[in-house]
Order: sequence, then structure tokens, then C-alpha cells
Amino acid sequence: MKIGYVRVSKEEQNEELQLDALKKYGCDKIFQEKVSGVSKLRPEFERMKDILRTGDELVVWDIDRLGRTTLELIILVDDLNQKGILFKSLSQSLIDTTTETGEFIFKLFALLAEHERKRLIRRTKAGQEAARARGRMGGRPKGLSPRYQEIAPMVISAYKEQRSIREIMKAFSIPSTTTVYKILTDNNVPFQVYNKKEEN
Repeated sequence: MKIGYVRVSKEEQNEELQLDALKKYGCDKIFQEKVSGVSKLRPEFERMKDILRTGDELVVWDIDRLGRTTLELIILVDDLNQKGILFKSLSQSLIDTTTETGEFIFKLFALLAEHERKRLIRRTKAGQEAARARGRMGGRPKGLSPRYQEIAPMVISAYKEQRSIREIMKAFSIPSTTTVYKILTDNNVPFQVYNKKEEN
């Protein structure tokens, strides 16, 4: 299936340009919503992700319709690639995995995602060493599986980008809020900071 996604901000009143382009391309189903690009709540976006399957093609008018930050876009596109989901941006001809050039772009996104993961790990380790030098123990979360230990830097980065605990759980397939909290607290993210966010 060709699945289209349309997003306009609350300030933008007209989504017809995106809709017309996606219909002309032949999308079988189109999800659309009117929310700010920095909004944490994008229900249609989440519904769209839930129905995507291997072999489907996700189509947008512009790649910036999907993500709020460059990091989020890189990780999302890499995730699509790993799941065997094709991706096409109608405004950026190079971002089209139905072509050989587009496949190369996907590989580039994968390299960037891996680079970002390694950078986050290095930054987290540097923070832990600085904390130990100041007399704070820190370190990797105790009692967590190797998988959770590996994704801890990305969880922390997502949280610092103001993603909610629920969003983080869904993005990284973490079944328990307790696990997310442990990752944060054991890496020196103040308890009262994320507690306050969860109340908003």
C-alpha cells in the first residue's frame, strides 16, 4: 500500500497542496492532522505508523512533515529502512527508495543514525566520568538488560528533546515507566525534572 501523511501547523490553514499531491501520486490511504511541528501529541502520525507493514510505501509532501528535529528524522527514516518500508518525499526527488539513488540516501540515513548513536554514547560516558570526578557514582542502570543499557543514551537524548515518557516507551519498545525512570535517574537526570514534565 501507498500510505500518505499530511501535517499542517495550526497557523497553516490550507492542506490542499499536500493532499492533492498525495492523491495524484496514488496513495491508497492518507492520514492528516493539524498540529504544530513541536507538538508532542500527533495521534494520526501514531495511527499511520501502526498500520505500516513491510513492503508498504510511506509518502509525504516534504520530509519535514514527519519529524520535529534532525535527529528524530534520521532515526525514523533508519527505522523505516530496517522494517522494509519504502519512503518517498514528493518535494525532494533524491529521497525516494523506489530508485537506486533513493536506496543510497536511505543507507546514508542509516550511517547518520549510527553516528548519532555512537556520539550519544560517547557524550553519556563523558558525563558519567565527570560525575564520578565530582563524587557522584552514576554509571549504567543496574539490573537492566543489555538492550536497555545499549539504548540508554538515546532514551536520555529523546527525553532532553522534551519527548514524554509515554512517547519514549513507544519509540524504544520499553514496557515499563519504571525502566525509563531508572535509565534517567541512574544517568544523573534529576528526578524532579521529568516528574514535573509528566504532570503537564
